[in-house]
Amino acid sequence: MAVKEILLLGNPKLHEISSLVAEEEMDELLPAVQDLHDTLLDFKSKYDAGRAIAAPQIGVFKRMIYMYIDKPFVFINPELVITNHEKMEVWDDCMSFPDLLVKVQRYKACTIHYRDIDWKKQSMELTDDLSELLQHEYDHLDGILATSKAVDNQSFALRSQRSNIDKEEGQ
Repeated sequence: MAVKEILLLGNPKLHEISSLVAEEEMDELLPAVQDLHDTLLDFKSKYDAGRAIAAPQIGVFKRMIYMYIDKPFVFINPELVITNHEKMEVWDDCMSFPDLLVKVQRYKACTIHYRDIDWKKQSMELTDDLSELLQHEYDHLDGILATSKAVDNQSFALRSQRSNIDKEEGQ
């Protein structure tokens, strides 16, 4: 369908809580799924980053996440279950603030239960970077940004400073 404008940090709509998708809404939401795909691939071509996007980031306040790793996945009405309470610290990035990195803590493993595009119940076990990714996108559905989960007040960096961060953490 189309590349949509991504809501950026500072837009109060990013803090809205998304509503559940009803099965009867699926036909009218299919164009939004295509928009999520197109917007994600456009972002990836510009920033060489981006593996998933939440519907609220393009102004669709429904509980949907689109992920494209080796193939596309659509998570409708996802429910996140933490399966391992071990945490990891990561420099999180976001399409809603493409030049900013935020150091956050995320769980190393989780399970996501969801409906697919055909309204079938599915679940997926996620670990490490995919666990972090889905936790990040899931937060968007509840109006939570990585900026509110920063480890401390020194946990922000510009993407252009990534090499300095990597050097310091490698010591």
